[in-house]
Amino acid sequence: MTYARTEPTDQEPDIRARPPLVREFLLVAGLFLAYKFGRQAANGHVEEAFRNAGNVWDLERALHLPGEGAVQGLLLHSQPLIHAANTYYAAVHFPATALFLVWLYWRRPRHYVRSRRVLAALTGAALVLHLLFPLAPPRMLPVAGLVDTGQVYGPTVYGQTPATDTMANQFAAMPSLHVGWAVMVAVGLIVATRSRWRWLWLLHPALTLLVVVGTANHYWLDAIVVGAMLSVALAVFRLPPAARTVPARQSRPDLRGSVEGSPVPAYAGGGAPEAFASDAPAGSAAPRAFASAGPSPSFGAVGGSAEPADGADAGSRAPARAGAVR
Repeated sequence: MTYARTEPTDQEPDIRARPPLVREFLLVAGLFLAYKFGRQAANGHVEEAFRNAGNVWDLERALHLPGEGAVQGLLLHSQPLIHAANTYYAAVHFPATALFLVWLYWRRPRHYVRSRRVLAALTGAALVLHLLFPLAPPRMLPVAGLVDTGQVYGPTVYGQTPATDTMANQFAAMPSLHVGWAVMVAVGLIVATRSRWRWLWLLHPALTLLVVVGTANHYWLDAIVVGAMLSVALAVFRLPPAARTVPARQSRPDLRGSVEGSPVPAYAGGGAPEAFASDAPAGSAAPRAFASAGPSPSFGAVGGSAEPADGADAGSRAPARAGAVR
């Protein structure tokens, strides 16, 4: 009997499922530029962003979520540690996602198409939320009492004046695409590979979550919201059946060497002697002698004679001995 597995094989990638490279490059680059310009279009809503920040902070306290300051306090014990967290926030986000897509495109084309669609849908939905709900990060919220680690310890990707920052929209804290993309990278690699160590990819989103909260760039709710959005995108864009299911191995043979669901030879069962005897030519006694499960009988001196020397009927004893074999 065979069964279906959801783990991918280690076979060569199906190049027929790989989209044209130039088209994919232009598509991904276009989506990225659209997102960057879209974030800039959402910039400038300073008062609304701070008002929403106060509401988010109050909601987290009402939900009894842990304070972001607890995570930042752990990082501030060591200047090299907080510097490493700032570097991780600034330098890992885009390169890790880009390498993820490149590897999937080359090694797992079917998984690449799905992951690209999920990331595009997630990023587009996040852009809409940035436009509808501008949000100042906790590092700007006076009531939070948090340190802007990027400005104090460096490095940072943001300007000193958020309202006039032409490089990035600093009022787009919700949802956290740092966390959303990191979770998608981990999920995509876990599904697309079969190594026993593949679950270690979950360390990437876990570390990203601690970094974005510890550096006071995001609230806990920013990560919760993007997790819900990613779950919806993953449910909508599913893997094609050819990428989810692969032929299975046969089940392990039992002690007698048979495999469940496979045909059993006639001679392997208890009725083997009769089956052999029924197929023997008429007038031949050789199968009846072969059917005996005991020691080979001695035959007479007459050449070609198959009659046992003791004169007993071997056929009459075959069923009993066959039953003993069973």
